[in-house]
Amino acid sequence: MTDSRPADLSPIVKAYDVRGEAGTQLTPEVARALGAAFADFLHSSPDGGDMIVAHDMRVSSPELARAFVDGAVRRGATVGEAGLSSTDQLYCASGLHRAAGAMITASHNPAQDNGLKLCLPGARPISRDTGLASMRAAAEAYLDSAEIPEIPGGVSQPLDTLADYVDTVLGLVPIPEGRRLRVVVDAANAMAGLTVPAVAERLGWIELVPLHFELDGTFPHHPADPLDPTNLEDLREAVLSEGADLGFAFDGDADRCVVLDETGALVSPSAITALIAQREIARARAAGEEHPAVVANLVSSRHVAETIRAAGGTHVRSRVGHSLIKALMAEHSAVFGGEHSAHYYFRDFFHADSGMLAALHVIAALVESEDSLSTLVASHDPYASSGEINSRVDDAEQSRETVRAHAERIPGTTCDDLDGLTVEHWDAEAPAEERWWFSLRSSNTEPLLRLNVEAELETTMIRVRDEILALVRQQPVVSLQPVDVDLPHLAPAGTSGADVPAWVRERLRCPDCTGSLRDVDAGLQCASCGRIHPVEGGIPVLIAGRTEAPIA
Repeated sequence: MTDSRPADLSPIVKAYDVRGEAGTQLTPEVARALGAAFADFLHSSPDGGDMIVAHDMRVSSPELARAFVDGAVRRGATVGEAGLSSTDQLYCASGLHRAAGAMITASHNPAQDNGLKLCLPGARPISRDTGLASMRAAAEAYLDSAEIPEIPGGVSQPLDTLADYVDTVLGLVPIPEGRRLRVVVDAANAMAGLTVPAVAERLGWIELVPLHFELDGTFPHHPADPLDPTNLEDLREAVLSEGADLGFAFDGDADRCVVLDETGALVSPSAITALIAQREIARARAAGEEHPAVVANLVSSRHVAETIRAAGGTHVRSRVGHSLIKALMAEHSAVFGGEHSAHYYFRDFFHADSGMLAALHVIAALVESEDSLSTLVASHDPYASSGEINSRVDDAEQSRETVRAHAERIPGTTCDDLDGLTVEHWDAEAPAEERWWFSLRSSNTEPLLRLNVEAELETTMIRVRDEILALVRQQPVVSLQPVDVDLPHLAPAGTSGADVPAWVRERLRCPDCTGSLRDVDAGLQCASCGRIHPVEGGIPVLIAGRTEAPIA
């Protein structure tokens, strides 16, 4: 290290991986120490010291990979250097070769970051509780001593993994010939630019429209984070301009995939989970399994569990986190697993996640259908969802307990703590407007609370969403129970006469209760408290010109 202070890698060694700023937090020196620590960990386990090391296209990745390999070889490891690779390509190699794996990547993080994803032979996950903590301590010790003692016998050699990867994914999801599809793929200048062409050249009847396939770790067009809607604009425009049947956006290391339909609309990851779950359950049942298990994290749509049960499968709930899902899949021999973050896991792919396999499932389902993608997935998106909303708070636990206390006072609610706080108010015999649920979870890395709300009706989702956000953000609140107000006939959007830009109109909230506003004749009505705010001369009179005090 550059000073006399003890090494501390806790800021970059996370719950499931290593992630930090390259060159400052994650230096070649740190990577070398982590490589040595990984080799020591493997030698102390029944798995032995063989490992495969790969890296993504980030500017810092080749140097970090070389340093990691050097540290591992110094500690007697046998290393296959796979070079440029997607993370699911590395998982595939780990499974096929029964070797541990190390992937140098920061996934969807900004260009200046980098990191490590580690796995045991067979792509088995490693977390802080199952090895990362001890590896961190060992690496810190190497850094403090400024020396990595050499164990004879360590060696590295090149290893080509791409051809086996292509054979594996196409073997798991064969695409039938027949219907021709035009598919736009945005690789975001990241690793899908390597893997997608290799798969597509075997599918001559699928027309690929490539977008940003040049590998460039500076991300010149947009960040490789497909969960940020702004990063989907290029893909959306290309799907529409090309008249494509669908579009895919991959993240930086290509283990995650987001789907757009032929209209350029985002397909919910929960809808994709339900679609693939149906297919994988049907395949497993055809092979003789009576009730194949499917794992889904509890932030996924309620429809996912309904689909799994209707298809004859068993639904297994999971906390958020790839190591947790993989462990549950192994425990239940689950055929498939899905997360709301567009990670999809496959039993026959060593329980690992693969954006490519998810994309192939969607293509196969569309080839086998005569419908458009929007029609195909419509039945898998029946409920109104808020999506994930983040709130920065001083005390996440206190905010969550405030919400719990409020929700427990509402008749018919149930609460559980599998992952943060989940509150359900969903009685099949109750009116549709009274069916809702929400999840409120803490971020693992930031002082944030993450809220997801789902309801039978859009108006109910909005009401519950706004209520919980008001509690979390310490704003005026109203009851979660339906408000008994005499609502006038709702008018189409715009008939309020509000002459303001669309982005302003979408952000307007009721000054009494912060509820969302809907258009009625010559006014905006709060969906929560029912108050009507008039629109005069095109201007919504929300505060100015009021003649009475706000509702207490």
